[in-house]
Amino acid sequence: METLIIYLTYIAYVFIVAVYTIKVVGWLRMPPHIRWDLYPVIHEKHYHYGGSYYEQQEWWTKPRPKNRWRSLLYSLKDNLYMGQYYKSKPLYWLFLLPWHLGFILIITFHILCFFAATAMLGGLDIGAASGQLAGVAFYYLLLVTGGIAFVTGTFGSIGMGIIRLADRSLRKYSMPMNFFNYLFFLVVYGSGLFAWLVLDPTLDEYRTYWLGLITLSPPVLHPMTLLHIILFDIFLIYLPFTRSTHYITRILAYFFIRWDDEPNQRGSKMEGQINALLAQKVSWEGPHIATGKTWVEVAIEPGFPDAKKDHKG
Repeated sequence: METLIIYLTYIAYVFIVAVYTIKVVGWLRMPPHIRWDLYPVIHEKHYHYGGSYYEQQEWWTKPRPKNRWRSLLYSLKDNLYMGQYYKSKPLYWLFLLPWHLGFILIITFHILCFFAATAMLGGLDIGAASGQLAGVAFYYLLLVTGGIAFVTGTFGSIGMGIIRLADRSLRKYSMPMNFFNYLFFLVVYGSGLFAWLVLDPTLDEYRTYWLGLITLSPPVLHPMTLLHIILFDIFLIYLPFTRSTHYITRILAYFFIRWDDEPNQRGSKMEGQINALLAQKVSWEGPHIATGKTWVEVAIEPGFPDAKKDHKG
C-alpha cells in the first residue's frame, strides 16, 4: 500500500507541474491584450499621484525605468492579504482569507517536508531537542506551516460554504462546483488536522514519508496519515481543473495587462504582433462590418457597409 501511495505522490507532483506549465505557456502565447492605460501603474516613478512617462517631453526618446520589486511586493500582498475583499465585504473576507492561506501553506508545508527530508539524508537531526540549530528551526517551521495550514484550511472551508449559502448576493452566483470544492477541501484539511492533533503532534510522519519518497523505501505510517496523503495527492491532481489557476492568472494579469504600459513603437515586437493580427480576415459579419476583409481594410473603409445591398447582390 505504501509503495502505491509513493507512486501516486510522484504522479501527482509531475502532473500538476506539467499541467500548470502548459497552461502558463499557453497564456503567455496569447495575442496582445487591449491596452487599459489605467493609472497609477505601480512600477512608475510617480505612481503615487498617477503619473506616467507620458508626462515627459519626447518620452519616446528616453529610458523608462520600472520598479519591479515594488510591483512584485504589491502583487504578493494582494494575493496574501486580499484587501479589496476586506473593503467591499469584510465578513466574506473573514473566511476567504484563511481559506486561501490554508491552500498556500499546505503546499508550502509539503515542499518544506521535501527539503527537510533532503537535509535529514545529509545528517541533519530535525526535532525540538535537536543539538543542531538548523534542525530546531526546521522542526518549528514545519510545525507552524503545517499546523496553520490545517487549522485555517478547515476553518475557511467550513466558513466559505456557510457564507455562500447564507448571503443571498453570494448564493446567486454560486455553482455546485463551489460547494463540492469546499467539501472536498474540508476533507483534505480536516484529515490533516485530525492526524496532527490526535496521532502525530510533531508531524514526524510527514518527514519520514518524504524521506521514503526520496530513498524509494516506503515507510510504515498510521492509516490516518496515509489517508491525508492520498487525499492531498488527489487534491494536487484536481487543482489545475479548478479556479485555483487564478493564483497564477492574477499575477499575470497584473504584470502583462494591468501594468503593461509598453508603447507600440515602430519596428518593435509589439508592432509586429499587432500587424499580424490586423492582417487576419474577419470571419463574421453584421450591420456594421463585412466578412472576408482584413481588419485593416475594415478600419479604413469609409462609412458602414450596406449589408442588405450586399445580400441582394
